[in-house]
Amino acid sequence: MFTKVLIANRGEIAVRILRACRELGIKTVAVYSTADRQALHVRYATEAYLLGPAPSSESYLKGDKIIEIALKSGAGAIHPGYGFLAENAAFAQEVEDAGLEFIGPSPFAISSMGDKAIARKIMLEAGVPVVPGTKGTDRFSDEELLKLAPEIGFPLLIKATAGGGGKGMREVKSIEEMPSALNSARGEAMSAFGEDNVYLEKLLLGARHIEIQILADKFGNVIHLNERECSLQRRHQKLLEEAPSPAMTEELRERMGEVAVQAAKAVGYESAGTIECLVDKDKNFYFLEMNTRLQVEHPITELVTGVDIVMEQIRIARGRQLSLAQEDIKINGAAIECRINAEDPHNNFMPSTGHISHAVLPTGPGVRIDTGVYSGTEITPYYDSMISKLIVWGENRAQAILRMRRALAEYRVVGVRTNIPFHQTMMDSHRFLGGRYDTRFVEEEFDMEEISEGKETHLDIAAIIATLVKHEQTERSAHVVRRNARDTSNWKWLSRWERLSK
Repeated sequence: MFTKVLIANRGEIAVRILRACRELGIKTVAVYSTADRQALHVRYATEAYLLGPAPSSESYLKGDKIIEIALKSGAGAIHPGYGFLAENAAFAQEVEDAGLEFIGPSPFAISSMGDKAIARKIMLEAGVPVVPGTKGTDRFSDEELLKLAPEIGFPLLIKATAGGGGKGMREVKSIEEMPSALNSARGEAMSAFGEDNVYLEKLLLGARHIEIQILADKFGNVIHLNERECSLQRRHQKLLEEAPSPAMTEELRERMGEVAVQAAKAVGYESAGTIECLVDKDKNFYFLEMNTRLQVEHPITELVTGVDIVMEQIRIARGRQLSLAQEDIKINGAAIECRINAEDPHNNFMPSTGHISHAVLPTGPGVRIDTGVYSGTEITPYYDSMISKLIVWGENRAQAILRMRRALAEYRVVGVRTNIPFHQTMMDSHRFLGGRYDTRFVEEEFDMEEISEGKETHLDIAAIIATLVKHEQTERSAHVVRRNARDTSNWKWLSRWERLSK
């Protein structure tokens, strides 16, 4: 049983894993790039080692260097977090070959379910409905995909078979768009995952993106922790998640949970994982993909179920059975997560880089912040723009929304622009309040430009006036009256002159 864990990641997820290890009494090893030398995860770990230069290809994607550091430091296991090497089956195999424990699923499960084309094939054979698209696990050339596209029908998605997070994904509305979209999708997939294979999938309009969290141990025990709603996305990147889904019924929850457990058992899955589905307006659901890793949005499931998913991951890797059975899993209240990113929602969500000179984090009942930054941290262009995850819990969805409004109003970040105004506006959206949204809502019906021209304009004017007033006050306080050359004040000279004049 290992007593020291190396965290092969950075940012808020590295800090999250470090905290779980500390609670379990496990020593930790952090790795970092030159850009992250002063990062929070480096400070929190028992010990830390330099990986290499800032680009991830020269640091956090260097699997051989990470394993070398793990062996050198005496770590008995490696936790990959999410992103980077988390869904790299070759890396997981190399970790096992080095005599270390990989805190995650087996290389076989990663390669089977991590490759979306193979996962689709397995689900079809198991009788699970999948989104219409290319079939089989063959590598399709651009010419073959161009021939298959009209059969699937437009609009459709070009998707990378490896990885996740919207990387290597392109929406195509006509055959004319296919060649350039294929080229850019393959290029992005190669850059992100080192693999440029792609497949085609029908784009279901008006659907909701709902995922089921599962946990499985090494003894064949598999449970699901119910669902998360992840439909609020922009360019296939999730912005806000909530649990439970406002569109879910008990009957649908039970069916989707059974399918998720069935899918995990089909590949002998162990550790934490997520079955992602699309649910149409008629409550029909389709298997989309399986993420063989910890999800960014796992905290909302933790809050409504009371299960520490990261801690369970570590326990499973140490050979322990699941501490809970399916009948123990109950939904308690509602939780919402807002991803606070360094980007400008009023300027097409352009990334914002620079030093965070000051940060005030919200606190209070039902509020949780997962972050890897602090005042003085630099947001660089080398990694994703996430500053933190703001998570709230309420006894019901209405209370959770009110808490999120309050928490967003308290949140202050100085030095970079953030998408906090976007989330504040979302909390006031009638469609969101009514739970009536789908995966196209943010891009097609939620317009930040209109907000900029309306309510936000008044805030800008107020800010300009406040700045001018402050400037005037500063100028007044800085005004110095020059001392008279004579040692007597002018008032005394004036009174003397008046007496002499009488």
